[in-house]
Amino acid sequence: MAKRCEVCGKGPIVGNRVSHAHKVSKRRWEPNLQKIRVQVKGGAQRMRVCTACIRSGKVKKAIRGGVKAQAEAQPQSEAAPSSEIPSPETPP
Repeated sequence: MAKRCEVCGKGPIVGNRVSHAHKVSKRRWEPNLQKIRVQVKGGAQRMRVCTACIRSGKVKKAIRGGVKAQAEAQPQSEAAPSSEIPSPETPP
């Protein structure tokens, strides 16, 4: 299985490991891939996605429980009243 992000295509980068004595040997930097359930075309699919794509919102995580759970998880605009703190009134 390739170590590559399925969203952005980020893959391993090669370079040199340099010791204190300046001995050089090859090494690889692997992307931080996570296997998550992603919402794709109304369904859920398991994908290998890098953490940068998860944090930036390029993918939407699927909610367990199907369509009913997703409908309940969506915020209701009228259900939640605003939680603003009223400013103190200044005396005249």
